[in-house]
Parts: sequence; structure tokens; C-alpha cells
Amino acid sequence: MVLSLPDSGRELQLVQPVDFDALLDVAAGDPEQNLPYWAEIWPSGIALADELLARPELVSGRRVLEIGSGIGVTASVALAIGAELMVADYSPESLLLCRYNALVNSGCEPEVLQINWRDPSRELRDRAGSGFPVVLAADVLYESRDIEPLLDLVEWLVAPHGLLWLAEPGRNVAARFIEQATDRGWSDTLSFHAGPWPDPRDANVAVTAHQLRRSSSS
Repeated sequence: MVLSLPDSGRELQLVQPVDFDALLDVAAGDPEQNLPYWAEIWPSGIALADELLARPELVSGRRVLEIGSGIGVTASVALAIGAELMVADYSPESLLLCRYNALVNSGCEPEVLQINWRDPSRELRDRAGSGFPVVLAADVLYESRDIEPLLDLVEWLVAPHGLLWLAEPGRNVAARFIEQATDRGWSDTLSFHAGPWPDPRDANVAVTAHQLRRSSSS
């Protein structure tokens, strides 16, 4: 399919799964009960891609990590504007499609790492080193059980004075995450995106993009 980003007008050529029911069947046997949300094209990923195009200087030439790669909407743009990108996702199928779509749209592939971010691997810690200057995340907060693990994760994933660029469509769980992050000393700068989105069912969705910055002491 061809996806046109609403703010920038940039077009992306994307391949996505056609048999969502088959993915649900696979997820039924997953002990983590992670549904294949990654297979959809969500407004938050689109909005975050447009955010990157509006502020390319924040990622160009920098080490960037994306948590939850989906099929590669945000990754395609991040690579196209010069990010040194690693993507991390629970699903190997997601990582495969992300690599393919990024290659088609940017001419290069991200580094990939399969992770369960509720129980992050030693490899992720090793690759993070002293932290990434920028961490991207779009639509990663669905359940209350995700709030504390993600807060703990970004505390060491994001470098001192670094940026967590989080896009979310107004779910209560995301609001609680933001509240707890600010309680921990993160500052938040907001911007808003209203589409239009490719799926008519998302017509009323408004995405908030948070630039969450941590101080060296947080």
C-alpha cells in the first residue's frame, strides 16, 4: 500500500500482513499474551514519522532506538533523515517487515533486536551503553501492566539529557505513564496531530506527541 503522511505529504510504500486472523492464532499460544498490534498502521506511528520530518535535526547523525517497530513507518522516516537506528520489538515478524519496508523507503535497514521489554535482555543493556540520545515509541502503551516496566526501561535506555519521543492516541494508560514520568523528574513538551488517517475508523483519533526529556540527575 501507499501511505501518505498527512502533515508532510511524504509517501511511503509499505507491505503489511494480510491475514490478521492467522497472527491472532499464533498469539494465542504466546505466554506473554502479546496480541499482534504491530501488524496495523496506527495513527501514532504516522504522527511520529511526521514529527521526525518536522525536526530532523533531533535524530540526524545520532544513535536512535525505536521501541516497538511495527511494520516500519517511523523507522523508514528516521533512516531516511539520517538516524543511526536500532529497532526493538517482541515479534520477529515485525522486525522482518520493518527491515524490508525501511529498505524500500530509505535504501537502508535498521539494526534489529528482538526483546521482551517487560524483561529486557542483557544484550539490550550492552547495546544501550550509557544510553541513547533519542528513544522513539509510538502506541506502545495498551495495558496497565506496561507502565512500570516501561518507566524503568527508559530510565536507563535514554541518555542523560536525552529525549523520549512518545506518540499516543489518548489512552488512559498513556496518561498515567506520563503522569508518573513527570513525577520522576521528566519534563514534557506536547504537540498534537489530527490526521487524516488512512483507516476511516480512526477519523476521530487525535494523537499527542510527547517530547519527554530527562535531566542528568533523574
